[in-house]
Amino acid sequence: MTTPLLTLCDVKKSFPEVNNRELEVLKNINFGLNQGESVAIMGASGCGKSTLLNIIGTMDQPTEGTVLFQGQDMADWDETRRAKFRNSEVGIVFQDHHLLPQLNILQNVLLPCFSWTEKALVRAEHLLKAVHLDDRMHQFPAELSGGERQRVAVVRALMNRPKMILADEPTGSLDPGHAGKVADMLVSLASEEGVAIVTVTHSPDIARRMARRFKLEEGELKEAR
Repeated sequence: MTTPLLTLCDVKKSFPEVNNRELEVLKNINFGLNQGESVAIMGASGCGKSTLLNIIGTMDQPTEGTVLFQGQDMADWDETRRAKFRNSEVGIVFQDHHLLPQLNILQNVLLPCFSWTEKALVRAEHLLKAVHLDDRMHQFPAELSGGERQRVAVVRALMNRPKMILADEPTGSLDPGHAGKVADMLVSLASEEGVAIVTVTHSPDIARRMARRFKLEEGELKEAR
């Protein structure tokens, strides 16, 4: 049997409140993701979607439970191993593209690379061509539209050939037309590269583009149709 790319077992997350009370945001989350699979997680604002994504991306730790990546318990990793994971095995796309304004588009795409080798340049140019931005690579973020900047952010997330993309409301700042185009591009590129996607979204339209859909409600994650 093939080992899942990602497995969450009985994951809980609580935050301290006043009077020594705790706010339980995630309750007994059980979830599996296979290589190349696309998943959408929906839910109301403040329900814990970003917290769950941060736990998967090792930016936060669960209060209880186990998170496995390719069968390895991520709790056993030291910070060096976690940093390597975040840089080379997972790509992250935020609602705000987080491009550096002082760098041109090509330089922004190359940021995750340890060195800007000829091989890295060729890959960056190939990915920018795939999203129809190869003729804009020497321009700066301020010269691009919101949708174009978000396409650059997706390309940057794919630059190091990750096994998984974590996307936190990747189209939340875009109008529906541009949002759909960016989502389609994300799914298409990830499929070509064999990359799994976990995307948090408020949009049912974006969620329908993913192979599986879940709803996070009152701390519990349930598969949705």
